[in-house]
Amino acid sequence: MSRHARSIVGYPADESLAVALLAGVAGVAGSFAVASFTPAFIAGPIAGFMARTLPGQVITFSIVVLGDLGSQLNVALAVGISAVLFAGAALLGSAVGNRTASPAAGFVAGAVTALISFGITAAFFASVVAGASTGLVVLAADFITSQRGTALAARIGEPVASRRRLLAAIASSVPLVAGGYALGASQSTQVPAETVLDGTPPWVDPEVETLLAGAAENSLDVPGLEPLVSDEFYEVDINSTNPTIDADEWSLTVTGAVDNAVSYSYANIAEMEVEHRFVSLRCVGEALNGKKMDNALWTGVPIMDLVEPAGPADECCVMLRAADGFYESFPRSALEDGFLAVGMNGEPLPRGHGYPARALIPGHWGEINVKWLTEIELLEQDVDGYWEERGWHGTGPVNTVAKLHVVSDLDDGRKQVGGHAYAGVRGIERVEVSTDGGETWAEATLSEDLPGTDVWRQWTYSYDPPGGEHEVVVRATDGTGTLQSETEASPFPSGPSGWVTRTVR
Repeated sequence: MSRHARSIVGYPADESLAVALLAGVAGVAGSFAVASFTPAFIAGPIAGFMARTLPGQVITFSIVVLGDLGSQLNVALAVGISAVLFAGAALLGSAVGNRTASPAAGFVAGAVTALISFGITAAFFASVVAGASTGLVVLAADFITSQRGTALAARIGEPVASRRRLLAAIASSVPLVAGGYALGASQSTQVPAETVLDGTPPWVDPEVETLLAGAAENSLDVPGLEPLVSDEFYEVDINSTNPTIDADEWSLTVTGAVDNAVSYSYANIAEMEVEHRFVSLRCVGEALNGKKMDNALWTGVPIMDLVEPAGPADECCVMLRAADGFYESFPRSALEDGFLAVGMNGEPLPRGHGYPARALIPGHWGEINVKWLTEIELLEQDVDGYWEERGWHGTGPVNTVAKLHVVSDLDDGRKQVGGHAYAGVRGIERVEVSTDGGETWAEATLSEDLPGTDVWRQWTYSYDPPGGEHEVVVRATDGTGTLQSETEASPFPSGPSGWVTRTVR
């Protein structure tokens, strides 16, 4: 096709496509401006749909091999698909506008583009309000982009008209894209803006300050080593966006094989006698020496305090269900020490960690600790949870691990290495370090135990380095006296295992 060949919209095909793509990107930016990175963002449900429907082998490859990059690629692909959908709307709108007599062509093209874009956004949301608010911004973005370009072209001839149309589209879309990104990025989706509680929230407690201060004091003074209460806590979810839940409308129900179902509001739970617990979590899909293992001080109530009023029989299993569509099954006995958290480190539970409430099931892999919890269902027989259906064995106890994250030079010429060790409810008895590839071992210094039964410990070791490079190996022994397994295993299906080895120069 020559440069000035007419496309279906009456302009050179390459320039028509460029204008449509600019309109598509503007539409995505408009959606992001209103919704930020929440399920109301057009790319959110698309990314979630792909994550839930792709073959298990693809998901496993993404988790085990690509790690965080896999999730990022999923989001990027969803954004690209969204832009293409809006670009298609722009092409259809321009085709309609091109058949309209001047000077209304630009207005018609923009209006049709916006209406189609609104339909696209509405099709992806269960919430009419979310679809409407996002669709309105898309309407403005695509209207301005398409209307300006088509109106210019309607007044002057080709090929100058098509070039000016493209320039007008660029001039319209660039500020919309930049402004949409800035507005969306400025909206915090991590910490809830407010709570619905009267009086002092349960996480605002002098005991919280005392416990956090004690954890800070007991943290080893090792530069670069994360303290006993994590500075940043990892997040892993089945969707790329976190649900935004109004605590005033949220409830938790206990259902299934019970004498009578019971339901609790957010205020009901906050009025109960709360506890503050240090609990560590580790992701089953992380690399052996990865950093998806963290610790926090959580505020909440024992789960059994919520379950017992339902009068359940002694059933075998429990299913936890979440607002984001996630579900996980585990033995009922795991509930005995289970915890429902509504606060984290003296603050309301962040959205990314399950606001308004999440489950903490001691000793199990991180994903069983269901976020955005809405239902506890007692089961008469075992069924598979979300990840078990995809081949993972995530409901088992965590593997013992000692991680090596810090290597530094001391002023006296020695080397210092350090990291964290974790074995779930078994606790950590000791960590050993070898600086000669596993031939000889020395015991590392451990941080003091924090209060709690499911908490990590820090470790550090200093030594005179041999000449040249050498292999540092670390291993842990849990509280039962069992040595960490030396056998190397991939994260799939039961979590990584092996001794961490690092070459030090």
